[in-house]
Parts: sequence; structure tokens; C-alpha cells
Amino acid sequence: MRIYDHYAPRLLRYLLSLKVPQPQAEEVVQETMLRMWRRADLFDAKRASLATWLFRIARNLYIDSVRGEPHWLDIQEGLDWLDRTAPEDDVSSTEAFTDQAGLSLAIDQLPATQARLIRMSYFEAKSHSEIAHELGMPLGSVKSNLRRAFAKLQAGLRGAP
Repeated sequence: MRIYDHYAPRLLRYLLSLKVPQPQAEEVVQETMLRMWRRADLFDAKRASLATWLFRIARNLYIDSVRGEPHWLDIQEGLDWLDRTAPEDDVSSTEAFTDQAGLSLAIDQLPATQARLIRMSYFEAKSHSEIAHELGMPLGSVKSNLRRAFAKLQAGLRGAP
């Protein structure tokens, strides 16, 4: 119960920050906790902290639920970037990414176009094609701007205290 009491609100905030509807976010949190309980033998503290393990389970469950929806949009490039970022100071990239204030600040420091593209792609889960159409930009420009924005975010999050 202590694990649930400590992590459930954090997982819920994380999912809500991704614009997951409240009922779906609550369901994903419950499923995350059940999965933790059922698969506790798979947890390896040498590979990741409990927080990292739980956030990864929640993220994967959410992605699986979204993939089943007809409007699934591939945001895997950004998620893969999160997985590749090296943990610093014993904080996982997922935990660092859930720091809403730090992330918002990092996004706000991007050029306006890149910040808007990140929000549309990652938080609004729009495809590159939808973004290009909505903003009247060439598809290649959307993709290259997103790559640059993710690189800047990565550098900014690594350099953050």
C-alpha cells in the first residue's frame, strides 16, 4: 500500500500531463499497480529504480491502449529518444521527463516553431503529416525541426540541475 500511495498520484499526474483523459489515466495507473504486483519477481534494482520501472510500465500500457485506437499516431521516435537518454545523477530519463516544470521550461526555451511542433507531436499526439497540413509546412521541415527540437531538449535536460 505504501508503494501505491506514493507512486499512484505521480503516475496519474504523468499520464494527465500527456493529455490522457482522466478515466483512462486512472485505469492505466490501476493496471500498472496490478502488473507491478503480479510481476514483482521481474524487478531488478540493478537495472532500474522502482520509479523508473513503474513509469515505464505505465507508459507502455498507455501506448498499447492508444495503439488499439483508430487514430493511433506514431510518436515512437520521441519515445525512443526518451529511452536513449542516459540517466544522470541517479534520475531516469522518464523521471526527469515527468518533471512538468522542468520540461515546460525546456520547451519554452526552444524557438517558438520548435516548441509548437513538440507540443503538437508529443502532447497532442498529432502525426507529422497532420502537423504539416495544420501549419502549412512541408513535411520534411516538420520532421527536421522536430529532430532539432528533441536534440535541444535532450541537451537542455542533461544540463539541468
